[in-house]
Amino acid sequence: MHKNFQRNLMAFAVASTLGGVSTLAWAAGFALIEQSGSGMGNAFAGAAATAEDASTIFYNPAGMALLSGSQFAVAGHAIDLSTKFSNAGTSRAAGGGAIPLGPVSGGNGGDAGGVAFVPNFYVTAPINDKWTAGLGVNAPFGLATEYDSTWVGRYQGIKSELTSININPSLSYKVTDTIAFGGGVNYQRLKADLTNAVMTGVATPDAMATLKADDDAWGWNVGMLAQITPETRVGLSYRSQMKYTLDGTSNVVSSTGATLLNANVTSDITLPDMASLSVMHKLNDRWDLLADATFTRWSKIDTVNIVSSGATLDTLVFKFDDAWRVSAGANYHYSERWTFKGGVAWDQSPVQDQYRTVRLPDNDRTWLAFGGKYKVSQSAAIDFGYAHLFISNASINNTKVASTGLATTVVGGYDGSVDILSLQYAQAF
Repeated sequence: MHKNFQRNLMAFAVASTLGGVSTLAWAAGFALIEQSGSGMGNAFAGAAATAEDASTIFYNPAGMALLSGSQFAVAGHAIDLSTKFSNAGTSRAAGGGAIPLGPVSGGNGGDAGGVAFVPNFYVTAPINDKWTAGLGVNAPFGLATEYDSTWVGRYQGIKSELTSININPSLSYKVTDTIAFGGGVNYQRLKADLTNAVMTGVATPDAMATLKADDDAWGWNVGMLAQITPETRVGLSYRSQMKYTLDGTSNVVSSTGATLLNANVTSDITLPDMASLSVMHKLNDRWDLLADATFTRWSKIDTVNIVSSGATLDTLVFKFDDAWRVSAGANYHYSERWTFKGGVAWDQSPVQDQYRTVRLPDNDRTWLAFGGKYKVSQSAAIDFGYAHLFISNASINNTKVASTGLATTVVGGYDGSVDILSLQYAQAF
């Protein structure tokens, strides 16, 4: 293969695959708020104020000060994502998009979603009457989507898989009977596996590009909890930004199985910080009212440079907007053993319509959730919850130009939804 063509092919393959890493990590639908089973039934309304069990480590570490004795909580969440594309004129062109070559062959890609399982584990232990220590292990980000390999948008994305693990040791300090503070350190690791087809020529069969990249990062989280009145509690929490240098390998293999390139690539990505304000109000012996507002500074993700051997191969433009998530919920204490829960939420996507890609066909969504808690004993409880997320229909008109001058424009719309089922067991000892 001619050296210049190989370099151009590398630039196109690397840019189109690595372009999914940061977006998959922090879009509204792919940043996982599902970090406890006890909060699912309320759509996580009031999560930074409830301090219901050891999972408060993630939402507000100050909440550990309210827990009695040592505790642990283990939860699992089955997340069923559905995302379906409808083609409305996807085409390809040459000459940087100036010479039309007609429509791209292929179908709509099937349902690119699927079912993923997300676990969480937390444990807390009092040090003395003021200090409490805790440890949380969870998966804050994750996605597993895959289109049919011959779909019309295959040159911009086929498979997008991202997994994460976060380890969060924390401390809380009880200042008075009504005020507590907490904080923790976060060690986090990301792994991405992304694929897409590559046009090596107008009339030649597609090649296949694969990128595998990973990195780890450090961050921190802090929180404050205040019992304003005997009936009302307010929580405030903050999670820091996380800086990554994703390091991996991009491979392109021809339709005959020949390796066209094998390149090392890196990309610096900063994931944004977020802040939450939560309120819990005990209306009477039966009812608790919950509310929450979370702000995420998504605008930190603007452009991302793709680098190989010190040279910038491409600059990816995301132009994310800052976004809000607001929620409201209620608990009904039916008996000493049973509590029933409900909640709604509006989750704003950071994706602007003009920058939507096939790897991130994201849009605003509305949550509707319900669940409950059953106290097995004075020291043990089982929580369960279900939520359906209504995702607003999303349009796409995205052009990707390769360094070879070949281009594809994906035009159409997306219809999506999410169903989540959560189960948690918590034990005090």
